[in-house]
Amino acid sequence: MSDSLTFLDSELADLEATGLRRSLRRLSGPQGAHIIIDGREVVCFSSNDYLGLAGHPRLQEAARAALATTGTGAGASRLIAGNLELHEDLEAALARFHQRPASLLFNSGYHANVGTLAALAGPDDVIFSDALNHASIVDGCRLSRAAVRVYPHADVDALGVAMAEARSARRRLIVTDGVFSMDGDVAPLAELATLARAEGALLYVDEAHAVGVLGPGGRGAAAAAGCTADIHMGTLGKAMGSFGAYVAGSESLREYLLNRARTFVFTTALPPAVVAASREAVALCGDSDGAALRSTLLARIGQLTEALAELDLLAPGAGHSAVFPILVGDERQTMAVCARLLDAGLYAQGIRPPTVPRGTSRLRLALSAGHTADHILRLVTALADLADAELIPRQSRKSRSPAS
Repeated sequence: MSDSLTFLDSELADLEATGLRRSLRRLSGPQGAHIIIDGREVVCFSSNDYLGLAGHPRLQEAARAALATTGTGAGASRLIAGNLELHEDLEAALARFHQRPASLLFNSGYHANVGTLAALAGPDDVIFSDALNHASIVDGCRLSRAAVRVYPHADVDALGVAMAEARSARRRLIVTDGVFSMDGDVAPLAELATLARAEGALLYVDEAHAVGVLGPGGRGAAAAAGCTADIHMGTLGKAMGSFGAYVAGSESLREYLLNRARTFVFTTALPPAVVAASREAVALCGDSDGAALRSTLLARIGQLTEALAELDLLAPGAGHSAVFPILVGDERQTMAVCARLLDAGLYAQGIRPPTVPRGTSRLRLALSAGHTADHILRLVTALADLADAELIPRQSRKSRSPAS
């Protein structure tokens, strides 16, 4: 073997020494609140399958039907020979779901954010990005070659000042997560929408962790705030229980991205079974079954919010989405706590840099409609024991502030 890659061993050793080396865990069996991980059955608090749809019979049946009639793969990019009736049906359903004129499918949320931001902005433009935005937004901003102004997390006043200083730009774009995936707090979308209108700027909202969970009919954080984004990105692999992503907005936006978003143009289309499952998920999310699942999830969110507040473990801004961070701080301590919970039959993955800033490593809890009240009680009891043992720090009540 060539010696040219020997540097990798030292890089891996450095990751190990700093507590940042990652490894894969093997999951087996069906998706759900109960999973088998590395041969051990546990209650999972780390999946983004917020409505528990990943194993839902309606999605499975839709996927099987598509396999039988259409086959396993699209065979090409949609602009060549891969544009199926299923793709267009799903896009029409997503547009209706979000009450927007049109939508366009992408192969993942990462593809959607990178491709859309790079298509919409260029060197003569300015993008204003929240400091805690997802990595896919960060990378999309970089690839756009626009000037990027990172504003303090959820600070609308600071954003307003920054926008006023950039009024000579050709185009200005505010981009934010709707629900921040590692903190669980919700962006101040009504205020951002008002500022965007006042400044003649575009508002881009990544609703990956809000679609299916928040807002009327599960339409997301913007709908919950009573506002509409110019560019609305949502994913199909979280609450929708399938795979892929989309951008919803105007007909012109769809046509422009279809022509200019490189992550759409230069990739094979989503496979038929996945698209059919997603189509069924959108239908389910908007009917009585979806409403019932959302009601169950919101009850679990309320139960955990109340319990963590009582234990002084509720992070600032948490309690308004299905994501709850349990802040630990040290990287190795975080993974030790993760291991302790796993021993207790509870899987809550530790999150370390670079996903979160150094010194803010945490457990990331994600709730599902598949969780029961007893599951939450087990989790809370285990967290209380860890806090009593001073393995996880309690929050200072003085530092807690209401979510935006």
